Amino acid sequence: MSADKTIPKKSWLKNELPSIVLLTLGIFAVRSSVADHYYVPSGSMEYTLIPGDRVIVNKFAYGLRLPFTNFEISDGGNVTRGDVVIFDSPKDGTRLIKRIVGIGGDTISLKDGLLTVNGTLLASEFDSVEIFDKHIAPLNLSDGGGPDIDQEAIPAGMLLAIGDHRGSSLDGRYFGLVPESKIYGKALGVYRRREEGFVWRPL
Repeated sequence: MSADKTIPKKSWLKNELPSIVLLTLGIFAVRSSVADHYYVPSGSMEYTLIPGDRVIVNKFAYGLRLPFTNFEISDGGNVTRGDVVIFDSPKDGTRLIKRIVGIGGDTISLKDGLLTVNGTLLASEFDSVEIFDKHIAPLNLSDGGGPDIDQEAIPAGMLLAIGDHRGSSLDGRYFGLVPESKIYGKALGVYRRREEGFVWRPL
């Protein structure tokens, strides 16, 4: 009779535990520094994003950070107008996703939900679609435009983040400007939408 060569579960777990731990740490390190996903909880970014959307986030678009820290290892690109980004609210630390509408050196006005950047109106009251250099933002003005902004000058290194659903967005009009160094990552696209399942909608 041949001996049973089956490895006991406890022995297998003991042998493989270091590999499992390293793999788990590697996954979390990638999520911390390279790429992650974000679940959209509200309609503050309609019609670009809707509640329940799942979004892929590039976390080294603006610089590579040491995993599990905010220490920047290398510089990345600069945040540009129109980027949809992830950051923590300066007011209460809530993780947010908003559109950057003003960068250092800009002068921003907002009236009835429509932006003027450095003297240029980005959309008309008839189409409610703002055109940035690399991004198109279809606005939701069904709840009005929210608080107006009158000729706000954005200092160097600071950003103004606003939701596309102008009348229903808790954004920079309430909590102020966001330091560029505090941006966690750039939203690349929607990869899952409730009604449609897995999709790819670049932002």
